[in-house]
Amino acid sequence: MSSENHGSGLQLRSLVTSGGKLELSLERVDTPAPGEGEVVVQVQASPINPSDLGLLIGPADMSTARVSHNANGPVVTADIPERLMRMLAARADESMPVGNEGAGVVVAAGSSPEAQALMGKTVACLGGAMYGQYRTLPVASCMVLPDGTTPAEGASCFVNPLTALSFPETMRREGFTALIHTAAASNLGQMLQKICLKDGIGLVNIVRNAEQEAILRGIGATHVVNSSSPTFMDDLTAAIVDTGAYLAFDAIGGGRLAGQILTCMEIAANKTAKVYSRYGSTQNKQVYIYGGLDTGPTELNRAFGMMWGLGGWLLTPFLMKIGPVEGQKLRDRVVAELKTTFASHYTREISLGEALNPDVIAAYNRKATGEKFLINPAKA
Repeated sequence: MSSENHGSGLQLRSLVTSGGKLELSLERVDTPAPGEGEVVVQVQASPINPSDLGLLIGPADMSTARVSHNANGPVVTADIPERLMRMLAARADESMPVGNEGAGVVVAAGSSPEAQALMGKTVACLGGAMYGQYRTLPVASCMVLPDGTTPAEGASCFVNPLTALSFPETMRREGFTALIHTAAASNLGQMLQKICLKDGIGLVNIVRNAEQEAILRGIGATHVVNSSSPTFMDDLTAAIVDTGAYLAFDAIGGGRLAGQILTCMEIAANKTAKVYSRYGSTQNKQVYIYGGLDTGPTELNRAFGMMWGLGGWLLTPFLMKIGPVEGQKLRDRVVAELKTTFASHYTREISLGEALNPDVIAAYNRKATGEKFLINPAKA
């Protein structure tokens, strides 16, 4: 049994000061010895997801970023617009660790048989604070990766795969039969397309340009519509008629897109309506916003009748809703299809120190399709 304390390690921290500044730095923190049902993971890979950027950078104006240094490395400071500080009041002056998920090797384990069984194993982890060299976690937060799987291959096992699997699960539970997805050429979007092809689910993909359309068609997508096309509304309506997709998951959030989707759903439903209703179609239409690539206001032009819904969607509450048994089925599928359906591709692997380089920050903060970054805390 190994219960040794692995001393301390560097951890990436994000601090919002009450004076309206964002400070990103590396802090040396103690690594707690594992309890009976816990393990210590040496983190070797952790992706930068949009949900991580919300905590890491938030609404800071990174064009104002400047760099200083402390004993542990660079310190990046940027201004936060005064009008946006109200939404950050709850985290003011609290240094917060970052990184939702990652993967690495178990280097210490508690006394329980479940913990001991993980000793020396490569595991994927979900538990926060993964942008650090070591992480002490409960066994339940770890998933053993198949033999021959590297930490980089398993680093994105949770957030994107489980989100992509949860969209069709939500669809089934709410009585819909097909889906619409925005920002659809992302890593998550490509996973969703592969799932829908494999499971025989109609999927309408919304992208912003021809390059993204080509990515999706290259993996077998049938319905891809370009929101920058002058025929976007007609194209989207036709795709909804063809698939019967009246449930959408929107990663954009701000702007007109959610309202445009609802409008096209209404037009599609009315194409088969047999009786006119002044209240609009009786087809239920639902858009869930699950991301914030556009942080501006969500604009709705009420042209879609009365049978509609617009709400937020988060992975963790959904997994809690379906319970551990159903959640484990989703995890099992991720492991079984880790190198096919749920394979992730990264633009660049960076160290903790490189993650605080302003030029690198500007690159991963673009959240551009095809530009996914991986932090390796073990990298010098």
